Amino acid sequence: MSVPAARVVDAVKVYGAGDAEVRALDGVSVDFPAGRFTAIMGPSGSGKSTLMHCAAGLDTLTSGSAAIAGTELTGLDDRRLTLLRRERVGFVFQAFNLLPTLTVAENITLPRDLAGAAGDAEWTDALIDVVGLRDRLHHRPSELSGGQQQRVAVARAFAGRPEVVFADEPTGNLDSRSGAEVLELLGRAVRTMGRTVVMVTHDPVAAAHADDVIFLADGRLVDRMAGPTADGVLDRIKELDRKAASTRSAQEGVAT
Repeated sequence: MSVPAARVVDAVKVYGAGDAEVRALDGVSVDFPAGRFTAIMGPSGSGKSTLMHCAAGLDTLTSGSAAIAGTELTGLDDRRLTLLRRERVGFVFQAFNLLPTLTVAENITLPRDLAGAAGDAEWTDALIDVVGLRDRLHHRPSELSGGQQQRVAVARAFAGRPEVVFADEPTGNLDSRSGAEVLELLGRAVRTMGRTVVMVTHDPVAAAHADDVIFLADGRLVDRMAGPTADGVLDRIKELDRKAASTRSAQEGVAT
């Protein structure tokens, strides 16, 4: 059996203490298979962003374990964790986070340049074609549309051949057409370049671009859907929203 690109086991994340305690993750165990595009969905406050941040080593678990391609994150000191994220993990966020003074080409290779690592010219060249930016390499971010800027961010995330790319609401700042282009790009990177993508999204249409969708509710893993469709995902989210509303109503009744 192949080692998953990322994994959490019995993941618990608690914020605050006493009456202010919030269990953002409550015993979640999930594998993110290598070479697959997985979306994480759930109602607001379900723990989806927390799961991504802990799986990626951006945040630490209160208990349980997280691993990237078999390397346990728990117990790594800050230096080793920083190196692991730099060398084996890519990130795409809602904000493009490009450096305005650098060209497209310089933004793409920036993480490798900062690490002092030798770039793979052939890989970078193929990546530029995948994201469709060859005619924009010498432009700066201010000269690009939002969709083009996010494509630069995607190329940057994949430039170092990471084990897994984590995308947090990558289409949140884009119009529907640009968003669809970025989602198709992420899917193409998985299918044609053998990459792994884990994406947090609230949008059923975005989730339908993934190979699999996992659903969280109240910090717990409640379902997994293979071959998702936008309608199927939307129906499942509506069901989870109804259950969450019913639970809140019952709790308020007990409180009064």
